[in-house]
Amino acid sequence: MKKVSFAEFGGPDVLQLIDAEEPHAGPGRIRIAVRAAGVNPVDWRIREGQVLGAHPIELPSGVGLDASGVVDEVGEGVEGVEVGDRVFGEGSSTYAEFAVLSAWARMPEGLTFEEAAGYPSVVETALRVIRAVGVQSGQTLLVSGASGGVGSAVLQIARERGITVIGTAGAANQDYLRSLGALATTYDEGWVERVRELGHVDAALDLAGSGVIRELVELTGDAQKVISIADLDAPECGVRFSGVAGSVPEALAEAVGLISRGKLRIPVEKSYTLAEAAAAHIDSQAGHTRGRRVLVV
Repeated sequence: MKKVSFAEFGGPDVLQLIDAEEPHAGPGRIRIAVRAAGVNPVDWRIREGQVLGAHPIELPSGVGLDASGVVDEVGEGVEGVEVGDRVFGEGSSTYAEFAVLSAWARMPEGLTFEEAAGYPSVVETALRVIRAVGVQSGQTLLVSGASGGVGSAVLQIARERGITVIGTAGAANQDYLRSLGALATTYDEGWVERVRELGHVDAALDLAGSGVIRELVELTGDAQKVISIADLDAPECGVRFSGVAGSVPEALAEAVGLISRGKLRIPVEKSYTLAEAAAAHIDSQAGHTRGRRVLVV
């Protein structure tokens, strides 16, 4: 099969499309014929060799955590899924023609493979950080870097829970944030005062790692009310870093419910082929994403 791999840590140019042995579904796992794979910031952070506290890497390594596709192998002990089912979920080395998933759910009706591949890790992350930051219905959550995949999920899930959301993003994405129910402002000079004018901030999330941790602590008045998924130096300010995915099955089940009820939709900004994985990483690292980037197999 074809698979994206890297033999050394480094920039996007270390990614290679190679011929590799097909993986197989062990106990408690399924294998899918991949139709699309989600491109996440954690993918290029791992490729660079960043120490994220999880996902230990042995080189050479495959790339990718999220995928959608068609089940073609079911491991021992797995129930409730059959060969031929359309699923999405999380596994390893998903930038490939075949991948083994450790967590999955059936794709909701009306979702394309490209769209489905963009949900697993971002919804898990969104649910995790909303819970961890402790924001409640009736309170206000500030989301820095709100237009990407995790931001898109956070805005919609928070609004569904009765939380007011203030989102910062580039000028081109202001209407997009408003379409998701957020109070929007840009992150250029004067943004802290503009946020204050929009309302009192009870909690804040840093999703972009753009050096705003001190300002978020200032706005909330409490470092424990701020969480970053993108700034490895956040703990220096007393802010928790929570950038690595945890348990996914419950998140996938909640995502299916939200999507099916029309309460969650994350657009795909751009699709790439497996051979264009390096270009996808370059674009992901540049930021300014609206929704998700995916590789189509």
